[in-house]
Amino acid sequence: MITHSPTEGVYPATADYAHAVEVRGAERLLFVAGTMGLDAAGRPGAGLAEQLDLIWDNIRAILASAGMTVDNIVRLTSYLADPDHAEANAAARVAALGGRPVPTTAIVARTLVREWLVEIEVIAAG
Repeated sequence: MITHSPTEGVYPATADYAHAVEVRGAERLLFVAGTMGLDAAGRPGAGLAEQLDLIWDNIRAILASAGMTVDNIVRLTSYLADPDHAEANAAARVAALGGRPVPTTAIVARTLVREWLVEIEVIAAG
């Protein structure tokens, strides 16, 4: 995987964001559905921090089922129920990815269930 964040002709990327990731020689792609901050019984976490922890635990479990880790993530989209969740969501993403920048988009959207504060989908390559 090669990160591309050109410095000319486009606005600058930030430390936690890449304009693009090129994947060469990948044998597999994994498209992970929007993942919520639900526990094993399907109950949402009590607040934003708990839901973000659960989301990343759930994403790690899904990736592991395919023999992958967060290091395989090449694209990420976050759906936030409130724009005020953006900072905490970004911090959780940076922590989960160990600071590795990937192309990411955050969208403020209405979730299907009011208690779901964030939903994240990823694409992984390996």
